[in-house]
Amino acid sequence: MMKARFAAAILTVACILSSCLGETERTVTETEDTSVTQEDLTDNGPMDTDKLQLMIDGSPVPVTWENNDSTEALMALCETGSLVIGMTMYGGFEQVGSIGQSLPSDDEQITTQSGDIVLYSDDQIVLFYGSNTWDYTRLGRMELSAPELSELLGNADVVIELSVQ
Repeated sequence: MMKARFAAAILTVACILSSCLGETERTVTETEDTSVTQEDLTDNGPMDTDKLQLMIDGSPVPVTWENNDSTEALMALCETGSLVIGMTMYGGFEQVGSIGQSLPSDDEQITTQSGDIVLYSDDQIVLFYGSNTWDYTRLGRMELSAPELSELLGNADVVIELSVQ
C-alpha cells in the first residue's frame, strides 16, 4: 500500500512537471513565433539572388538583392525580357542609368559604400564603386571587392543587363 501511494505521488509530480514544462515550451515557442513575425515586418532581408541576375559589360556580377517593393518591381520589369541600361560615369564614384520608368521607392538618406546598388529619383539605377551620402532606396549589393568594382566601373561608361533566371 505504501509503495502504491509513493508511485502515485511520483506519477502525479511527474505529470505536474511535465505539464509545466509543456507550458514553458509553448510560451517560448509563441514568443519566438511572434518575434519572427515581427522581424518579417520590419526587416525584409535579402531576396533570392538566383532570380535576378546582373551583367556588367557581359560579365556576370554576384548580387545580394534587397527584399523590398522597388526590387520586386525591378524584377517584374525583367520577367518579360532582359532590361539593358546604358550607364554613365558620374562624380568619380558611381555609374548612373535610366530604368525607363518609375519604380516604387522608399528613399532615406544613406551613405553608400562601394558595391551598393540603389534607386535614385524613382527611375535611375546607380552602381557605386565609391561612396556618397544622399536620399536613395536600396536595391542590392554587388559582392565584389572595392578594387574589383573600381576596375569594372571606374574607367568608362558601361552597359548593364538585368534578367530573371
